[in-house]
Amino acid sequence: MPSLADLGWNPQRSAALPSDAALGRVSRVDRGIASVLTPGGAVRVRIPNRLLATQDTDQIPTVGDWVLLHDEEIDRVLDRMSAVTRKVAGERTRAQVVAANVDVVFVVDDASAPPKGRRIERYLALAWECGALPVVLLNKADATPESDSAVEHAHAVALGVDVHAVSARTGEGLELLTKHLAPGHTVVLIGPSGVGKSSLVNAFRGEDCVYTQDVRSDGKGRHTTSYRELHRLPSGALLIDTPGLREVGLWANEEGLERAYADIVELETQCQFRDCAHRTEPGCAVAAAIGAGDLDPARFASWVKLQREVARVQDRRAGWERARAGAQLRARQRSYKVARDIQRQRRPR
Repeated sequence: MPSLADLGWNPQRSAALPSDAALGRVSRVDRGIASVLTPGGAVRVRIPNRLLATQDTDQIPTVGDWVLLHDEEIDRVLDRMSAVTRKVAGERTRAQVVAANVDVVFVVDDASAPPKGRRIERYLALAWECGALPVVLLNKADATPESDSAVEHAHAVALGVDVHAVSARTGEGLELLTKHLAPGHTVVLIGPSGVGKSSLVNAFRGEDCVYTQDVRSDGKGRHTTSYRELHRLPSGALLIDTPGLREVGLWANEEGLERAYADIVELETQCQFRDCAHRTEPGCAVAAAIGAGDLDPARFASWVKLQREVARVQDRRAGWERARAGAQLRARQRSYKVARDIQRQRRPR
């Protein structure tokens, strides 16, 4: 049976727990039922409605969460050390926690497809935002003679990040990832459909435990994985497989952007004016770098686009938080009024 350390538990967190706490880690969630790994084995427990009904994503269990168990249900979710969080697809300003308590984020793309620098930038911003270490994996290196060129293109947008050309089918390059798959470390795979995330899970596990499919005839990926699941690897690491993300909306703040676009952020500090808009202002270091060919205009445009996207989400979040606070205040006022009316009715006349 695995120990808590085998499941990725940090002993420093034990001081805050009751001595009789029943602790486990969520490996999968299915419509109100969670699979939880514990030192006594895997169990299926109920997620109570009081957690499911809340709009607070910190209280809703997701894969990778540490939870306290009581009477065959999840009592509460422990504070997360890190979380891969995106804005839900569509116009709604809501968050979705993709995976919790991760140490490394494997950003997976296809080495055999045309370079997708803007897509990798967006995924890296999401990875940096969560507080984990991102690593770019260009899978299907066996399917192209241009894998070195693909790595070069990825390096141009993944500044300060390791980039590896790998093949889940042949095992090429997987030995370079050993340092990230250490015992007790939690790694999550993120990327679009069809890049081979499920095939990588099978390769890391050394067995075909996850169903895979070929890409569609038009070259687009299939949603082979329809749920998130945590796997224990022979190396002792924990690996979270996720469905392909067709829409990667950033959520929390600008920190992820600053890390993903560190070169542009550094150039900003060299501009003559602090409020430089990087258009026609004199002494603009960003414009000078673009003119000299040191900064790709498409990379700069992507950075501007994501900045606006994050600002828009933050504005909507602020409005939503104000509306929720107002609703809570009105609910308290109504409860006070009801309690006061009851007391008045009980007074002797």
